[in-house]
Amino acid sequence: MALIVQKYGGTSVGSIERIKNVAQRVARFKAQGHQVVVVVSAMTGETNRLIGLAKEIQSHPDPREMDVLVSTGEQVTIALLSMALMEMGLKAKSYTGAQVRILTDAAHTKARILSIDEENLRRDLNAGHVVVVAGFQGVDEKGNITTLGRGGSDTTGVALAAALKADECQIYTDVDGVYTTDPRIVPEARKLKTITFEEMLEMASLGSKVLQIRAVEFAGKYKVKLRVLSSFEEEGEGTLITFEEDTMEQPIISGIAFNRDEAKVTVLGVPDRPGIAYAILGPVADANIDVDMIIQNVGADGTTTDFTFTVHRNDFTKAMDILKKVQTSIGAREVKGDDKTAKVSLVGVGMRSHSGIASNMFKTLAAEGINIQMISTSEIKISVVIDEKYLELAVRVLHKAFNLEQAA
Repeated sequence: MALIVQKYGGTSVGSIERIKNVAQRVARFKAQGHQVVVVVSAMTGETNRLIGLAKEIQSHPDPREMDVLVSTGEQVTIALLSMALMEMGLKAKSYTGAQVRILTDAAHTKARILSIDEENLRRDLNAGHVVVVAGFQGVDEKGNITTLGRGGSDTTGVALAAALKADECQIYTDVDGVYTTDPRIVPEARKLKTITFEEMLEMASLGSKVLQIRAVEFAGKYKVKLRVLSSFEEEGEGTLITFEEDTMEQPIISGIAFNRDEAKVTVLGVPDRPGIAYAILGPVADANIDVDMIIQNVGADGTTTDFTFTVHRNDFTKAMDILKKVQTSIGAREVKGDDKTAKVSLVGVGMRSHSGIASNMFKTLAAEGINIQMISTSEIKISVVIDEKYLELAVRVLHKAFNLEQAA
């Protein structure tokens, strides 16, 4: 008998029929003698509907009240799935994040999990219940409802698996695994049997929508066995996310990630002095805005510098407003921005032992007339920022240039 945590996304529970299908799948695992915890998202489109309602009231909804509102989507799903399981003769019990006591910090709309009290869940599991938990949500020290940000149900599932020391965490989505890139852009994209936590962490952070980055962080930190599967297919092993030492020699490039939601901010002509980077990014960080790529170029006169960084497109307006307010105090000549950029990244642990990856990437993009605006590298990834209109072309030509359609 194993303890399995299963997470089902919004498309998997997008209708009553699909909720019943999930119940049947869960019942099969239960019939095999396993203990099962199910984490679910809101039904497809429900979170967007609730956000739309909020914006009809407030153009910039209050974060605390937004969390109260959007967390109700998952509450609907856990109740319906529990009812479906009961209708099949199984014992089931639903829990909101607050009822589990998933304790988070107080950063509304993008909270982080601090601890989980799994005692009640264990008691119900030992009593034969299927435990159904609302993903995406928790509660802070003061009892305020918090949410974990888009894709937060993945994080809930992996965090519960870690807290319960589950044998496996299964992430069920509308795709049957992790692909070399998005098959909607590159039909020849290939499903990977395995991918390392390190590569998956990079893929998630760079824009791959299969798993939320914090879910992968949790899984890697606590060594949770993680598998991505399709909720619409009965067969298939999906993609196992594992450790590098568990696999044979890796291909040079495992996949191409991309992110359409990039925005670029440039602060021109600031004094080149110690502390200027903090003077620019400190106010941005205080507003809880995450910064991604950073480039600093010292001017020809050696006394001024241009400072460029990227943020999520949703934070672009706020970041621009902040920097225009501090422009005079930091001595900047001008603050410019571009919210029509995109990021494309090559990811692979094989890069560590192979040279020429960057030059091949740059040559391939140059051949298509695609200008590179920013470059960032690590041991296992190379990222470039380009004009958004060239994104799909860049992904297709890079996929072909590195022969990712061919099995390793």
